[in-house]
Order: sequence, then C-alpha cells, then structure tokens
Amino acid sequence: MTSLLPGFLTMASLIVAIGAQNAYVLRTGLARHHVGLVVTVCALSDAVLVVAGVVGIGGLVTTHPGVLTAVRWVGAAYLVGYGMLCLRNARHPKALHADGSAPSRGGVLATVLALTWLNPHVYLDTVLLVGSIANQQGPDGRWWFTAGAVAASVAWFTALGYGARLLAPLFARPSTWRVLDVAIGLVMFAVAASLVLG
Repeated sequence: MTSLLPGFLTMASLIVAIGAQNAYVLRTGLARHHVGLVVTVCALSDAVLVVAGVVGIGGLVTTHPGVLTAVRWVGAAYLVGYGMLCLRNARHPKALHADGSAPSRGGVLATVLALTWLNPHVYLDTVLLVGSIANQQGPDGRWWFTAGAVAASVAWFTALGYGARLLAPLFARPSTWRVLDVAIGLVMFAVAASLVLG
C-alpha cells in the first residue's frame, strides 16, 4: 500500500486536468457512441506508457528530443483541426437524440489514438515523470506504484466515459451541445498553443 496509493494519487493528479483527451472521452460518453472502445484505448495507452517509463524508455525520449519536437508539431496541427471541427459543429448543434447517426468505430478509434499519442505532454508526464517516480520506489515497490497508476487511469476514464450519461438530460438540448463544442474547441486551441509555444 505504501507504493500502490502514491502511484494512484500521482497518476490521478496528472490525468484529471481538462485536456483534449478528457474532452473527447466526455463527448463520446455523452453521445454514447463506442464508449467502451474509447475508455479501453485511453486506459491501455496509459498502462503501456507507464510501463515504458518504468522499464527505462524515458531515457530514449530524453536522448532524442527531435522525436518530441515532431510529435509536438503534428499534435498541434491535429488539435487545431479537431478544434475547428468542434466549432463548426457548434454552429449547427443537435440534441443528444438527434438523427441516430453514429460515427464509425474506425473514425472513433483513429481520433482517440491521435488525441492520446500525438500529445508530447503524455510522454513527459506519463513516461518520464511517473516512470521516474516509480523507479524511486525500489525494485518491488515500483511495480506496486505502476499498478496504482494504471488503476487510477482505468478508474478515471471509466468514470468519465460512463458517468457522462448522468448528464444526458442536460444535453438533450442543442444549446448545451453548442456550449460544449465551443468549450472543447477552445480547449483544443489552448493545448495546441501550449505545444507550439513549448
């Protein structure tokens, strides 16, 4: 428990912040389209990144800063494009029970993978920071710390994705979707700007 709980709390403090990935998970949960897929991809991605940091991949990221630079620019471009799409959707919002048309599984998968893996902050926070803290726990403690971090990720994305349905009555009104889409678009632009400005 001395390593499990700190791992849980460290990871929770990093992933609860509003960001592109969380905004997408929330939107997917509200629309109830492929929620399980999105939650699974986010949680598994975090698990892979944390384990990569614990086994020392963080050193590779530090010795090859060009990789993070490339990811930063590609990620910023993607976020700007996604933000513009959200603002376009805000011009013609639909209620939660609109026309029944759902995004394709492939489209949802591509979006969540891009929002997760094209964000350099995920490498700095999850691989370098969580990985380095985990390795300070000793040979056995580091894996308990990792288990706590992965548990936090699973708990957060599950709660965000499946808990969003509690807000369904509020999002039955198109005006609420307009506000959410504008907010998500602005978050995307803010994250993109932070990536570009370093």
